[in-house]
Amino acid sequence: QFQLVESGGGLVQPGGSLRVTCTASGSILKTGFAWFRQAPGKEREAIACISGSGITINYADSVLGRFFISRDDDKDTVALQMNYLKPEDTAVYYCAAGSMLARRCLLESTYYNAWGQGTQVTVYS
Repeated sequence: QFQLVESGGGLVQPGGSLRVTCTASGSILKTGFAWFRQAPGKEREAIACISGSGITINYADSVLGRFFISRDDDKDTVALQMNYLKPEDTAVYYCAAGSMLARRCLLESTYYNAWGQGTQVTVYS
């Protein structure tokens, strides 16, 4: 079980881009990852996932075509590139790791057993 630290959040105007990164304290080989977000007063939402192999990737409809998840096993990092940001993307973004997701990619929190502290992303006009 390793620790996850998110970075790269901040303020951005609508239509802008932001990249958030999740850094693990150990090797991420064969570990699946996902990004979740939670806006004030709303439930946590799974938005992107990538399998441990890196082959399987899924996105929530709310971010499909705008957000892109990637992993760098050499650097033990997982990134989320966010483009064409909207005010409704404002939330705390969390990284999560699932040790049983080497080949699968699931947008459900129950499959993830390590979580970061989150990073705030605010889209304002």
